[in-house]
Amino acid sequence: MKFRRKARDNVDIGLAPLIDVVFILLLFFVVTTTFTRETQLKVDLPEAASGTPPEQAEKKQLEVVIDVDGTFSLNGKALIKHDLNTLMAALAKESAGDTSLPMIISADGKSPHQAVITAMDAAGKLGFAHLRITTVEAQPEP
Repeated sequence: MKFRRKARDNVDIGLAPLIDVVFILLLFFVVTTTFTRETQLKVDLPEAASGTPPEQAEKKQLEVVIDVDGTFSLNGKALIKHDLNTLMAALAKESAGDTSLPMIISADGKSPHQAVITAMDAAGKLGFAHLRITTVEAQPEP
């Protein structure tokens, strides 16, 4: 007795539906992925209970004052140029390499924003960790 075998159908995997499914999965992963942007300078802002900061008995501090025209002065001494390299050299000389000293930036209300950014950039490049920006308390109008 001879049994007849059925002819087997070739099983093929369709590439078009497979590519569609992989493409949809790729789109799902791209859309649901979160992107983080890391910052260069982390600033912990203090909370103020009053308009004036508490007095601290610190031995030395660096104060950068920026005038209306964007000129820098460090601890009361005017700098010759108002560029990044001059400010960095003056800060390094005045601090004598001690980056733990507090640095205060006082800028006029009408000084160029680029001058303030240059002062902050110099502090960041030299590694100063304690950076303060001074403000004045707003006076009520009469």
